[in-house]
Amino acid sequence: MHLATLLIELGAVIFGLSVVGRLAGKVGISPIPLYLVAGLAFGSGGLLPLAAPQEFIQTGGEVGVVLLLLLLGLEYSAGELVGTLRRQAPVGVLDVVLNGVPGAALALLMGWGPVAAIAMFGVTAVSSSGIVAKVLTDLRRLGNRETPSILGVLVLEDLAMAVFLPVLTAVLAASGPWSAMSSVLVAIAILALVLLIALRYGRHVSRFVFTANQEILLLRILGLALLVAGFAESVHVSAAVGAFLLGIALSGEVAENVRRLLEPLRDLFAAMFFVFFGLSTDPGALPPVILPAIGLVLVGVATKFVTGWFAAARDGVGTPGRVRAGAALIARGEFSIVIAGLATAGGVTKVLAPTTAAYVLALAVIGPLAARLAEPVAHILVRRRRAAAAARTAAAQTAAARTAAPRAPVPEPARERSSEPAAEPDNA
Repeated sequence: MHLATLLIELGAVIFGLSVVGRLAGKVGISPIPLYLVAGLAFGSGGLLPLAAPQEFIQTGGEVGVVLLLLLLGLEYSAGELVGTLRRQAPVGVLDVVLNGVPGAALALLMGWGPVAAIAMFGVTAVSSSGIVAKVLTDLRRLGNRETPSILGVLVLEDLAMAVFLPVLTAVLAASGPWSAMSSVLVAIAILALVLLIALRYGRHVSRFVFTANQEILLLRILGLALLVAGFAESVHVSAAVGAFLLGIALSGEVAENVRRLLEPLRDLFAAMFFVFFGLSTDPGALPPVILPAIGLVLVGVATKFVTGWFAAARDGVGTPGRVRAGAALIARGEFSIVIAGLATAGGVTKVLAPTTAAYVLALAVIGPLAARLAEPVAHILVRRRRAAAAARTAAAQTAAARTAAPRAPVPEPARERSSEPAAEPDNA
């Protein structure tokens, strides 16, 4: 009977996620906020608590994070990462500092402690690559001039997270300052070693993994991803980063085949991850953090817009493209939830999880809507600027015409005739 109940509830959860995902597609938003809401509704303290096997969903969610980061890494090569880092480094520094500091400041002001401040720095710093990529695809903007600027920011954020996650994991696992420092140095050294392998021997890794048999390729890459993720976790580098670096090391035909094979599995297990985060968050803990979350949301919208505008401006993109770039980067999602999940599992304050849930829920909805509204807003701005420019030009032309016009001669005043008779000439 227990098995029957387990299968029924698990099936209900997965089928419900399909309904939620379809609803999100109809509305035109990412399904991530709806997955979170579903987890909140069916978790402890929700509207309809389920006795679903949370251990199974948690494990599935962890696999989902590994697959999310693996397929994200497949989108880039190590050479592209290095090239983007060199070209867009100033934008990346501005992006991380401008968007990460508000989260860290909130944690310190609320008295959550320095470790929570580090975690909140990451929560607010990074846009959702998944949501942004989906929005650009849905709005058919992949060929727009501002899109390389947007993707450059996302690549830099992913690379920053490849450093940040091991640091956060090491800090959470450390028992003292020296332990934390040594763990961070080990994590960064392993990260540099893996990047070096990806740069110099990526072709050999791809050749080792590749096989024409799709079934064997699926089993091989899934097993290798879990092995690398497990090893990374054991040395405090984070399973997600290990999977991301493995994705970077793969290239060419094998990357295309792996992406096609793993996308359905990624979607299934990633949905479980977001649901589990919702299940582990008590809805009753949301009201006390609504005001701080709203403050973070307002600041986060503004800072990401500035980041996108600056990135597009550096590439010489016009005003409409700058507006679209700023709006496209607003959404937060998978990385913010991953960081909050790591912090919560590491024993950081329990208030961090509901704050992150409210923050991500709001921005995962606002981001796609802002991206859709960016186009008409950009056109309005352009029309106003053109009208203002035309008015200034007309005023300048009028002033120039007045200056250049010849002046009419001023008539001389008529001389008054004398009423006395003219003197006769003296003939003497």
